[in-house]
Amino acid sequence: METFYLGVVIFLFGLAVFDLVVGVSNDAVNFLNSAVGSKVAKFKVILIIAAMGVLIGAGTSNGMMEIARNGVFVPEHYHFNEIMTILVAVMLTDVVLLDLFNTMGLPTSTTVSMVFELLGGTCALAVYKASHGGPALESLINTDKALTMIIGIFLSVAVAFFFGMVVQWIARVIFSFSYKKNLKYTIGLFGGFATAAIVYFIVFKGFKKSTFMTADLRELLIANTWEILLICFVGATVLMQILHWLKVNVFKIIVLMGTFSLALAFAGNDLVNFIGVPLAGYSSYKDVIKHDVFNQKDGYKTYKMTSLSKASNTEAQRIAAEGGYGEPGKDSQVPMYFLLTAGAIMVVALATSKKAHNVIKTSVDLSRQDEGDESFGSTPMARTLVRISMNIARGINCVVPESAREWLDSRFRKDEAILEDGAAFDLVRASVNLILAGVLIIVGTSMKLPLSTTYVTFMVAMGSSLSDKAWGRESAVFRITGVLSVVGGWFITAGAAFTICFIVAGAINLLGPWALAAFIAIAIFSLVRSQLVYKKRKTVDESEVLLKRMKECTNEEEQILLLRKYTRMELAKRIENTAVNYHNTIDGFAKERIRPLRRTFGSIRLEKKLLNQMKHMGTSAVSRLGNDLILQKGLYYYQSNDFASELIYSMIRLAEPCVEHIDNNFSPLSAEQLDEYQAVSERIYKFMLNASKVIASNEYDNVETLIEESNQLNAALTHIKREQLRRIQSTKESIKLNMVYLNMIQETNNLVTYSTHLLKVSPKFQLD
Repeated sequence: METFYLGVVIFLFGLAVFDLVVGVSNDAVNFLNSAVGSKVAKFKVILIIAAMGVLIGAGTSNGMMEIARNGVFVPEHYHFNEIMTILVAVMLTDVVLLDLFNTMGLPTSTTVSMVFELLGGTCALAVYKASHGGPALESLINTDKALTMIIGIFLSVAVAFFFGMVVQWIARVIFSFSYKKNLKYTIGLFGGFATAAIVYFIVFKGFKKSTFMTADLRELLIANTWEILLICFVGATVLMQILHWLKVNVFKIIVLMGTFSLALAFAGNDLVNFIGVPLAGYSSYKDVIKHDVFNQKDGYKTYKMTSLSKASNTEAQRIAAEGGYGEPGKDSQVPMYFLLTAGAIMVVALATSKKAHNVIKTSVDLSRQDEGDESFGSTPMARTLVRISMNIARGINCVVPESAREWLDSRFRKDEAILEDGAAFDLVRASVNLILAGVLIIVGTSMKLPLSTTYVTFMVAMGSSLSDKAWGRESAVFRITGVLSVVGGWFITAGAAFTICFIVAGAINLLGPWALAAFIAIAIFSLVRSQLVYKKRKTVDESEVLLKRMKECTNEEEQILLLRKYTRMELAKRIENTAVNYHNTIDGFAKERIRPLRRTFGSIRLEKKLLNQMKHMGTSAVSRLGNDLILQKGLYYYQSNDFASELIYSMIRLAEPCVEHIDNNFSPLSAEQLDEYQAVSERIYKFMLNASKVIASNEYDNVETLIEESNQLNAALTHIKREQLRRIQSTKESIKLNMVYLNMIQETNNLVTYSTHLLKVSPKFQLD
């Protein structure tokens, strides 16, 4: 068994590498969001500064990985094989779970995931031991940690959002959106406060338990905290004021310092979430080797892991004295090469991970100052919250004097916002986000409140964006839906981590190596499939390149050419995909297969969303054209959009009754109905594909032939409708079947008609 468990330890470290990669991809949003969103510098510069923070933070990490050693389970009551079962289950669950959230682009807490995985795995073993004559459950599990994390979720969300909203409102009142006009003396004070907060954050949060921080040095810093902060504040205030007089943008310095400090604190304190579990396994393996456990019969099943307990644990000392079950451990200091290696892996992951960019994009999009493509839809709860907020705002406006309202409105004129090229928000908000997040984490730590770094940074950004009027009437419902989705994902993280790890640990404990091999295979399959799906979904196609060029284009002639190319590509896709959905709907309905019908209906609804995005981007591009071009070509552009919309709405009206009919197991079409309809439906499918090819190629020489074919198809559909009406008179078929069949015929007729309209109007917009 010695070789087997050596392999398990090596496997744990292999999983730790993956965990570092997926973990930093998730937590990158904590320290990159503000810098990336404000475009404070080139992305490479931001990454270099963040990488320096990560590397220094990892190298000076506290090395006290106690949460993985004894934070949840009580190690003196568990044998070596049981501890290894828990640790393997935790790592398998953590890698897959974090990768899933990264793929979806949702930030979550690595601390919450690890604690609840440890709790789930421990519960599985504790229930088994208690039911087989072992100690009582309450002596096997430290439930305080789980309760602390749950409280931390609520505190982090509410506190960070509230203070983000309030502090950003104050900052905007002081600086306004046209902040460069209001920096005469305030910028020095703001820079001094920000620098003092960052220094305090780095020293007392980032380096609090670092390897070089001796007890004497820590006491010296604590004893002189206020003197150190006062010196930092005064010196930084003078320096920042001088830099401002020298035409240096002080906000950029603050944002870059804040990015460095959060990256350092992340690596220094959250490293336990990624390598704590493998190090606990490594420590356990060294302990059993030291005591020659594998040469004893079933020694690995009877050796109690008191070495993972702290030296002060009297229960561990007592158990150790009863039969030589190892010795109570001491706070473990991790070798420097482990820390530096972990830091290097995180730096590489930070620079290369596309999923990290995806998670950052979610947070930046939700706090974007202007409107644009929204990543989330609308939900009843979001709509209700927006309506309540508007009513409250109206009530406040009735109380506040008009002169005060006018003055405040002058501080919140969004059209005066000073944004870097392509930035989502300005440097004032980026500075507030970083400094406030650091201050809240400092306060939470000093008060021993379990504030999550992820929750604090994300919710501060959301609160500041709300206060900054970034959530306008056209976007608020989508942004709130996004925030609710992310926050809901945090709670799902805790539940999923506990449940999955409980199942994995329980199965491995009962079934042994076979279950372990099966779960390893499942994890590998899940990770590989996730990468393939993500790569396919994120493949940059030509339309995305065109969108980027349209946003950056300032030349009117080039703009119309790009818009034409983008429009015909997207319209061709919509027609082609509608044709495929039509074919799949008819096939699923004829064969009475509900699952393919449901998948197709989901695809149709996705087409509606994609069409709305196309119309939004196209309208934005049209608005930048000159008046003559808009009057000349705008009508045909909007007609194309209208016909494309009707095409998709017709498909929805066709598919929805079909899904409902089959789902309720109503009577199927007769053989006669199937034969007459499918003969025409195949021709319609090919007609729509040909129409898509014509629009995509921008060659309209054969349009008249297609128009003639559409007339023939409509005539055939009219004939089928008449036959069905005669059939209704002469037979006693199901009323529900008659209704759905006549609806199919009518909506199919609409599909042909609107495809024909697109063929007619497209050349009027595409050609000069």
